[in-house]
Amino acid sequence: MDYKDILQQTEYDFIKTNGHLGKHVILLGLAGSYSYGTNVEGSDIDIRGITLNQKSDLIGLTQFEQYVDENTDTVIYAFNKIITLLLSCNPNTIELLGLNPEHYLYLNDIGKMLLNNRKLFLSKRAINSFGGYADAQLRRLQNALARDTFPQSEKEQHIFNSVKNAMHDFNNHYKNFENGNLEIFIDKAVNPELETEIFVNASLTHYPLRDYSCMWNTMANVVRDYEKIGKRNKKKDDLHLNKHAMHLIRLFMMALDILEKGEINTYREKEHDLLMDIRIGKYQKEDGTFHESFYDMLSDFEKKLHYAAENTDLPDEPDMSKVQELVMTINERVVHDEI
Repeated sequence: MDYKDILQQTEYDFIKTNGHLGKHVILLGLAGSYSYGTNVEGSDIDIRGITLNQKSDLIGLTQFEQYVDENTDTVIYAFNKIITLLLSCNPNTIELLGLNPEHYLYLNDIGKMLLNNRKLFLSKRAINSFGGYADAQLRRLQNALARDTFPQSEKEQHIFNSVKNAMHDFNNHYKNFENGNLEIFIDKAVNPELETEIFVNASLTHYPLRDYSCMWNTMANVVRDYEKIGKRNKKKDDLHLNKHAMHLIRLFMMALDILEKGEINTYREKEHDLLMDIRIGKYQKEDGTFHESFYDMLSDFEKKLHYAAENTDLPDEPDMSKVQELVMTINERVVHDEI
């Protein structure tokens, strides 16, 4: 299949006609399962790309960060925004710099310049970005399993760990401040239908309404996410569960390539069979939990990542002077109408 033919379909006409895109686009590529090599029959085609900021964005008053087309699962980032994401080694965007050549649907000379300088964005920041992302995937697995396969005591512990993580940033911002204090926590339930419950201790005086509203919205989101746990369509969720498990292992593989080799390898050719075995459920037992071999594999990857993080040759931080030079070189072409 020639993937470039995808852009000829009428539903992608917005790439040619939208003012922020068109001649400003420097790179378009496949994302998701097709880019990893883990697609199955019926897999959606996702496209990610990069478009240059317009002259008015750079020296005028307009602002533009990204274009999203939900109909085609397409996200195209503004150049300045994706540079920020790349500098943090964001897993969802750094992978765009490591696609198989045939998975780039469009790539002009500026896009090639960015790819040729991809190593500028690799640093020890990848340890936290990939580690945090993998941790989020692991919690999703734990929560899904906790919904209907673990003993009640283990369910509550996994649910609590997830909620506690969601509350961490909240408490850092709001626990103590000039106008009082506010704390949310889990304790023995008052509601007879629950074993544990989320509670609030609050003491506020002369507090701005808008900030107050923001705090309560944050808490409402925590409660909503908490209450979602327990609702499960087993057949449908098992597919998602195995997909999460596969992506968790894939994240470790990609992180190890970055830390050990200084390479961005999005397509997982050597590990394809292993990842597909996870996706189709070969590591899942009939009761919905995973075989010990999966957890052994996970533990092995965690140890490898820890060792790689301790021994990587990557710099602590990106060389910002070189990144600045690259960004200025490219943006100067926009300002001088040379695209």
